[in-house]
Amino acid sequence: MTVPVQGSAPRHELVYAQRDSGPLVLDLVLPAQPAALRPTAAPAPVVVWLHGGGWFTGDRHLAPDLTRWFAARGLAMASIEYRLSGQALFPAQLHDVRAAVRFLRAHADELGLDAERIGLWGSSAGGHLAALAGLTGHVHALPGEDVGADDPSAAVQAVAEGYGPVDLERVVAEAPTSAPPAMSGANAPEARLLGGLPSERRELARDACLLTHVTDAAPPFQIAHGTEDVLVRASQSALLHEALVAAGVESSLHLVAGYRHGFLNPAGAVEVPGPPVFDDGRLEREGAAPSACRWSVPGAEERTGPSSFSFDVVGDFLARHLGVYDDGRGEGSQR
Repeated sequence: MTVPVQGSAPRHELVYAQRDSGPLVLDLVLPAQPAALRPTAAPAPVVVWLHGGGWFTGDRHLAPDLTRWFAARGLAMASIEYRLSGQALFPAQLHDVRAAVRFLRAHADELGLDAERIGLWGSSAGGHLAALAGLTGHVHALPGEDVGADDPSAAVQAVAEGYGPVDLERVVAEAPTSAPPAMSGANAPEARLLGGLPSERRELARDACLLTHVTDAAPPFQIAHGTEDVLVRASQSALLHEALVAAGVESSLHLVAGYRHGFLNPAGAVEVPGPPVFDDGRLEREGAAPSACRWSVPGAEERTGPSSFSFDVVGDFLARHLGVYDDGRGEGSQR
């Protein structure tokens, strides 16, 4: 493996796992230059980006500008492929994300990364997988996972996620009646993921439900959701935030005023076809959006108040918890 250096071009198609459906790959972007507040020679923290697409479509190219918003501040970014539901049913996708974390940890020295500072970030279906991988990271091997006793840990140090489903059965029950036949009933993304409607695959749906896995072992979370999202309602993210707070885990929830689904995506990159209910490109275009923030740290009462949400807010959260810097501002920062 050729070792990339800081300032090098992105590394494309690094194979991180082999599956029956073929190799799984990731693209790695290292910091364009050392962060001002990080020692020049220090290896970079790395964040794994997980694309959306209802678990049945999309790929690693469905991502915001990972260089501009994140690598420029000292974070390495790895955008990964995971098996889609047409290739394998849940929990294959979770196993893939955990395999990517293990790969980056095992090859950290070769890739110029810090094995002890790994984060996850995803949107929609990718947000669900990021949260699920973060919540299960303290478990060395999940049922059905091919992991050796000496394999690296799948634990991560921070999770950021946007508008990810939390309880799949509730998502299907709350689906808009205007959803096209190709996206509803047995064709709903959740049904494709589980191999049947969540109400018919209750045990598997329970395993895929984020609330099942919330414990005090979870890393800090940042959650963002648009208040006008009709595909995955903002109440889903509130469920996750409240469960994390009850477990004593640091969590912040940004309810982004007036935003719909897909706002973390670049313009023209709608996750799935359907009615005009997406806001792809909006956050990048507008730069920042007003939000209502709920923020809680262990041992303190939850704080609430008006705030602003942007890619910089995500970057600040990840940089702070992965040790790039600590600005002391907290989640209510307008930065």
